[in-house]
Amino acid sequence: MTKDMTTGSPLKLILSFSIPLLIGNIFQQFYSMVDAIIVGRFIGVKALAAVGSTGAMFFLVMGFTLGITSGFSIIVAQRFGADDKDGLRRSVATSIILCAIITILITAISLVTVKPLLNLMNTPSDIINDANSYITILYAGIITTVFYNMISSILRALGDSRTPLYFLIVASILNIILDVFFIVTLSMGVSGAAYATVISQGVSGLLCLIYTAKRYRILKLQKKDWKFDIPFSLLHLKVGIPMALQFSITAVGVIILQGALNAFGSTLIAAYTAAMKVEQLVMQPSISFGVTMATYAGQNLGAGKIHRIKEGVKKCSYLSLIVNVFAGIVVFLFGRNFTRLFISGAETEVIESAQRYLNIVAPFFIILGLLFIYRSTLQGIGEAFVPMMAGVAELVVRVVVAFTLPQLLGYTGICLASPIAWIAATIPLAIAYFMKINKLLSKQNENLSLSKAQ
Repeated sequence: MTKDMTTGSPLKLILSFSIPLLIGNIFQQFYSMVDAIIVGRFIGVKALAAVGSTGAMFFLVMGFTLGITSGFSIIVAQRFGADDKDGLRRSVATSIILCAIITILITAISLVTVKPLLNLMNTPSDIINDANSYITILYAGIITTVFYNMISSILRALGDSRTPLYFLIVASILNIILDVFFIVTLSMGVSGAAYATVISQGVSGLLCLIYTAKRYRILKLQKKDWKFDIPFSLLHLKVGIPMALQFSITAVGVIILQGALNAFGSTLIAAYTAAMKVEQLVMQPSISFGVTMATYAGQNLGAGKIHRIKEGVKKCSYLSLIVNVFAGIVVFLFGRNFTRLFISGAETEVIESAQRYLNIVAPFFIILGLLFIYRSTLQGIGEAFVPMMAGVAELVVRVVVAFTLPQLLGYTGICLASPIAWIAATIPLAIAYFMKINKLLSKQNENLSLSKAQ
């Protein structure tokens, strides 16, 4: 069901929206972790390294599509907050058309550039063939990811974070079954893990579509809604493209860093891969708060309730602080236990290297939480340029780190890249947020004063 986030306690609304979202994100990470666990346990460390070496490439493309769908859904949220039902349906139809066009282009470009990019990243020869097979299948299945993300983003824009959760749970269970069947039973190697991911994502998207079509009358599109309006499409692209580029720009920095890591060999690649899986799991509350604030800010901007946006950001920041302090402590104390899920206990060098990464990044989870909140809030109120430039800051810092610190500090230099990049991105986002929200409040107060005077 839809949820109006323009009335009621901001903290309660943020919690009630973000908890289902968090559970869904954890399930999504869960079946990603299952891939890694089964690959690492049943195929081996090199296979895990092959899968991990493509992580940045996967994020480059999937991050772009996630940014596009999230950006389009902000327009939907604003129309919903303004109670503009016709505009809402037009926005949904426009998003579908644009996503279809972009998916075709992205898939074609991605498939052509797989091997050159793997070579450019200095992927070790003992894992490059598996890496190529794995990422090629994922790229060919981009349509399933866009399909699910588009529907779930629209539902979240309407305040429904539960429906996507239900179908992600189904996808997670299916993914585990398919992983075991393809990898353990059929011995398909890393290709089996990729097929399991694509099929599971496709099923999740299809079920979500069927449910949405039957349940949400507000989304029942009419013939007139499909009329392609160039100015209206450009409005969506104005928000969606910068968000997509922000993700992709960050991914470019990760790819460059991955190239620096690859020079250290498959053992440290496997360690970094396992550590990143743990990090991605504990990052999910921050990601969930970010998505929540984009919807919350978008709806309240549409309703003209700027003061609620400021209050919501304040409450969400306190909540994020508590959660990320706890997450950092858990990772520091129990990181090795999580790492052993992916790697045999006999691989002591891999486990210790993974824990070194986690020890370095854990204290900076607080910064990461603020990054997601400020960035998503800015995007929710239609400010797309600054978040994109913050992504550029992340890129520049990661490039500098990739070409300097590993030469001086070795693997530790690789581990420092993310924390330094988070700080570089958070500072301009925080400054931009406070300037923007104060400007909006001042403008609103001026308008109220003029109205009273008249």
